[in-house]
Amino acid sequence: MPEPTSPQAQFQPEPRQTATFRIPKHPRNVPDARAQVRKVLADWGLPTELAADIALVATEFVTNSVQHCEVTFSLVEVTLTLQDTQLLLEVSDPDKEKTPAPRTSGQHDENGRGLAVISALTKQWGYELRRFTKCSWATFPLPEAAPACSG
Repeated sequence: MPEPTSPQAQFQPEPRQTATFRIPKHPRNVPDARAQVRKVLADWGLPTELAADIALVATEFVTNSVQHCEVTFSLVEVTLTLQDTQLLLEVSDPDKEKTPAPRTSGQHDENGRGLAVISALTKQWGYELRRFTKCSWATFPLPEAAPACSG
């Protein structure tokens, strides 16, 4: 009888999958973005704890875009890409003037901790200016795929 395996050990990534969606830049849409990220990650079979970290980072990036992008009536684009050994999260908005900058927040401040959270949960993160957008990105290492069963 085979030994039970943990859900994490059962993760078998497909070679390179991508999912992209857009939301209107408004605070009421941030929970929708988080829910869509969680659905994609669940559909791909990512471990629950990793999916929760990715969803939290996506929420922080989307929230930053919603709060700081000064282009009216714009869309925030979220792209998730499964690569060989990592997942790449990208969140883009059209305001190339407002780039992410870590800051120190006081004990009673309500804002200013998002990038520290992102740093703690990701392998790497950063941003790049593209032709028409600013893209905040983060990478997450994927668990090793379960070995193939041999009979």
